[in-house]
Amino acid sequence: MTTVEPLGAVRERVLSSLRQEIIAGRLLPGDRLVERELAERFGVSRVPVREAIRALVTEGFVLFETPRRTVVRRLTPTDVAELFELREALEVYATGLAAQRATRADLAELEELLDQAAEATDADDAEAITDINTRFHDRVLAMAGNSLLISVMEPVDGRLRWLTRQNEEWPQLLAEHRELYAAIASGNRERARAHALAHVQANYRSTVRHLFGSNTDSGAEAEAGTGTGITEEA
Repeated sequence: MTTVEPLGAVRERVLSSLRQEIIAGRLLPGDRLVERELAERFGVSRVPVREAIRALVTEGFVLFETPRRTVVRRLTPTDVAELFELREALEVYATGLAAQRATRADLAELEELLDQAAEATDADDAEAITDINTRFHDRVLAMAGNSLLISVMEPVDGRLRWLTRQNEEWPQLLAEHRELYAAIASGNRERARAHALAHVQANYRSTVRHLFGSNTDSGAEAEAGTGTGITEEA
């Protein structure tokens, strides 16, 4: 007996695949998404493809240039600055909580992820590095023990992963994550917050350089001169 895959499951499968292709750089900014072509490629009808594209628009990955033309979104300096401002506000807070609440098991898991990141960095495996770094930050967020904080981050998590993929200064990222781990392991909330702030701001500057060139002056940098528009409070 043949099992028919529910429409919702088909939509989620197509959505997940397209989202990952964008994050991994297999679909590039400006690339067009054509319903008919995607339906043929995934072996599905156009309905779940259309619904998946609409979901990607809502998530901020693609946009309708015209009613008949849908493309992968080109990130602007403002897009990047706004996402990093949000990341800074939430991630710095979460890291401080993680330092207070981390268990030995939590720290062991972070250490294992750092070991995996080191191997992926040595192999220059960009996709693996992005995945591991995402899991590292997801783990820190979970260690904060605040379910509301996690729910606030979820809608923009994919776009933040997309931005992380733009930063290819992998050895520097690994070094920053090791410093962040040490700060969390110390149990000192303010030390952890300070390292999280420095990490987010360094990642922001690296991403801006990669996307727009070293001489590009984004709105947040122009206003604050610190890399993002937010500074740490004592």
